[in-house]
Amino acid sequence: MMEMFLVLLLIIYGYWYFFTRRPSKYPPGPKWLPIVGNTPFLRKTARMLGGQHLVFEKWMKDYKSPVIGLKLGREYCVVALTYPMVRAIHTGDEYDGRPDNFFLRLRTMGTRLGITCTDGPLWTEQRSFVTKHLREAGYGRRPMEIQMQNELNELLDVIDQAKEQPIWPGTFLAPSVINALWTFVAGERIPRNDERLNRLLNLLNLRSKAFDMSGGVLNQMAWLRHIAPEKTGYNLIRRFNQELHEFFMASIKSHKADYNESKATDDLIYAYLKAMQDNKAKSLNFTDIQLTMIILDIFIAGSQTTAITLDLALRTMALYPNIQSRIQKELDAVYEEGQTPSVLEKSKFSYIEATIMEVQRFFHITPITGPRRVLRETTLGGYTIPKNATVLIHLRSVHMDKDHWGDPEVFRPERFLNDNMEIVNTEWLMPFGQGKRRCLGEQLARGCLFTFFAGILQRFEVRMGGDEKIDENLLPGITLSPKPYQVVFSKRFRREE
Repeated sequence: MMEMFLVLLLIIYGYWYFFTRRPSKYPPGPKWLPIVGNTPFLRKTARMLGGQHLVFEKWMKDYKSPVIGLKLGREYCVVALTYPMVRAIHTGDEYDGRPDNFFLRLRTMGTRLGITCTDGPLWTEQRSFVTKHLREAGYGRRPMEIQMQNELNELLDVIDQAKEQPIWPGTFLAPSVINALWTFVAGERIPRNDERLNRLLNLLNLRSKAFDMSGGVLNQMAWLRHIAPEKTGYNLIRRFNQELHEFFMASIKSHKADYNESKATDDLIYAYLKAMQDNKAKSLNFTDIQLTMIILDIFIAGSQTTAITLDLALRTMALYPNIQSRIQKELDAVYEEGQTPSVLEKSKFSYIEATIMEVQRFFHITPITGPRRVLRETTLGGYTIPKNATVLIHLRSVHMDKDHWGDPEVFRPERFLNDNMEIVNTEWLMPFGQGKRRCLGEQLARGCLFTFFAGILQRFEVRMGGDEKIDENLLPGITLSPKPYQVVFSKRFRREE
C-alpha cells in the first residue's frame, strides 16, 4: 500500500514538475499551474488593477525586467515592454507571425484567412492587394476628401439636431466612422436608423469588453465553452460572426450581380471581384470567404479605435478649453464661416495634428497590440523566446515612459512641436504600430480623425454638460474606452435671422 502511495506521489510530482517548469533562459515572471498556467491569477489581478496592461506594468517592476514570461493555458506567452523591446518586435522578421489558436480561428469564423490573423505568403499577397487598392482608390487624395466631407456634413447635422443640449459624443461618432469604412469597402453608406448598424455597433462594443489581446479565458481554456458558453464569450463571438457574415455576403452578392470591369476601382469589393477573375489561374487565395475575412479585419481594426479616439479628443477639449481655443484660432486663420476643413490641407494645421497625436499617446486606446507568433527561436532582452511563443506588445509602456517624455501624465500637445511649429518626436508614438505589420488602414484612420475632429471644432465649441464631474477612468478590454459623459456643442457662428 505504501509503495503504491509513493509511486502515485512520484507521478504527481513528475507531472507537476514537467508542466510547471520554465524553459531554459525564459523571461522572468510569476509561477504557473499545470493546464491553466497563469490564466486565473492574471484575470484576478487584472480585475483588481483595472486592466491586463496594468498587471504587466506591475510585473515589470516586480521582476525588474522589460520582458515578462508567462504561460497562458498551454501557450508560452511573452510580454514586451519599453521602447527597446517593442522596437525589436516591430523590426524583427522573426516576430512577424500570428498565433494559430482557438480564439483567432474563432474570430475568423473557423478559418485562418484574412490579413490580420494570417502570416506567410497569404498575408503578403493579400496585404499587397489591399494596399494597392487604397493607393489606386485615391486615399490621401481628392476621392478620399469627397467621401470624408460627405460624412462630416452628415455628422455636423446630427450634432446640430441636439440643439445645444448635453449629449454623449459616443452615440453619434461610431456610425460616422463605420460609414467612412463601409464607403471604402462597398461604395455605400448604412443609414443611421438601420437596425443592422445598431446591432453591429452593439456587438463590436460587447466583443471589445469581453476579451483581451491574449484571447481571454476562451482562448486559454477553450473547453470551458462547453460548460459556460455565455460567460466565456463563446456565444457572443458566434452571434457577432453570424451577423457580420450575413451582412458582408449580402453586399458581395449584390456587387456580383451588377459587376463589370469598369467598376473595379469603385470600392474594395469590386476591386476584389476583378482580382478573383484575374487570378483564377495564378492564385487560389482570392475567394469569397477570403474577401469576407478582409472586410471583417477592416471593420474590427478601424471602427472602434478611430471612434474612441475622436470621443476622447472631444472630451479632452471640454476639459482643456485653452487647447480648444488654440485649435480654433488655427482653423480660423485658414477657413471662413461655412467652410469645412479638408484632409488635403492637413499640413497647414500642425497644432491640430499634435493634439490628435497627444490624444493617441495619452490615452493609448490599444495599450496592448495584436499578438505576434515567434517564427523561430530567438532572444529578446537577453532571454530565450521559444519558437511559436505568443508575444504581446505593450504600447502603454512606451507612450507613458517617464524617462523619455518627462511628464507623460500631463496632456501637452506641444511635446510634438518644435519652435517652428513642425511635427517632431514621432518615433516613440506608435498608435498604428511599426514595421511590416503597421496598420493597413492607417491612412484612412488619419483622414477620419483629422476631418471629423477639425470639422466639429471649426463649427462648434465643446464645453462640459452640467455640473457632474467626468469620470476620467477608462473601461478596460481589447480597447480602452471612456465611460459615458455629456458635453454641449454650441455653435461658434450665428448668422443673423
